[in-house]
Amino acid sequence: MAMEIRPMSERQRKFRENYKANISPAYNGLIHVIVMYAVGIATLTYCFMQLNNVGWEWLIAIPVFIAGNLVEWFMHSKVMHRRIDVFGLRQIYERHTREHHQYFTDNEYTIDTSKEFRIVFFPWRVLVTLGAVGAPLGYLTSLLINANAGYIVFMVMVGHYVIYETFHYCCHVPENWFVRNIPFINTIRRHHTAHHNQGIMMRYNMNLTFPISDWLMGTSDLKRGFFGHLFNGYSEEHIKPELKPIIARFRNDDSRVTLDGPLLSPEEQKTVNG
Repeated sequence: MAMEIRPMSERQRKFRENYKANISPAYNGLIHVIVMYAVGIATLTYCFMQLNNVGWEWLIAIPVFIAGNLVEWFMHSKVMHRRIDVFGLRQIYERHTREHHQYFTDNEYTIDTSKEFRIVFFPWRVLVTLGAVGAPLGYLTSLLINANAGYIVFMVMVGHYVIYETFHYCCHVPENWFVRNIPFINTIRRHHTAHHNQGIMMRYNMNLTFPISDWLMGTSDLKRGFFGHLFNGYSEEHIKPELKPIIARFRNDDSRVTLDGPLLSPEEQKTVNG
């Protein structure tokens, strides 16, 4: 069953119109995405071609994947939704909380044109930053273990980024058969849509690939076990009962929403904080 899309509020509609009007005429969404995926896939291909008689080193991908999931959760929860007064970090917050979360809510979370890729995909500098961090980590691993291990570490990091962008895109495209039926994609689409509810956005559903860290850290809107989280799909059966009134309230009334998040009552704040 498709998730219901409700009419967007006047506040959201005006924000969207203003945001789109201020996108540079020089911006091309298709070029943005093509370059990003081309660099990512080329990097993965190059690293894979350097592997030589690889065997047990593939096991290194497991802890790197888990660490990446935790970093993804941390960056979303503690940087994208927490204003840190340092230029680069403050800019991440501005772009995410003050733009992305105003443009998309759980009432209307889809895009219509490639011009809107500007509000969905990270800027290219994020990919550059990933390379600047991942390459030294890969090199250090190659010194400590071997070259295969170093390439695998870097591949997992780049692969995580590509998966992140792909899953996020799938969360914001119009409803279709693929996003509704493909495992993990349907789970993260519901998970991320719920995150865009403006009543719980500052606290819940911080993962954007697999909701592993949200399950581990207790920041999921669901009350389910590990595998239930991974394969939840579109089901809303297991949403935490205490969150339902807040979700419903902010879905239907955005009068207490600001650019920096919701203005919660003391009782609501206590509930959200768990």
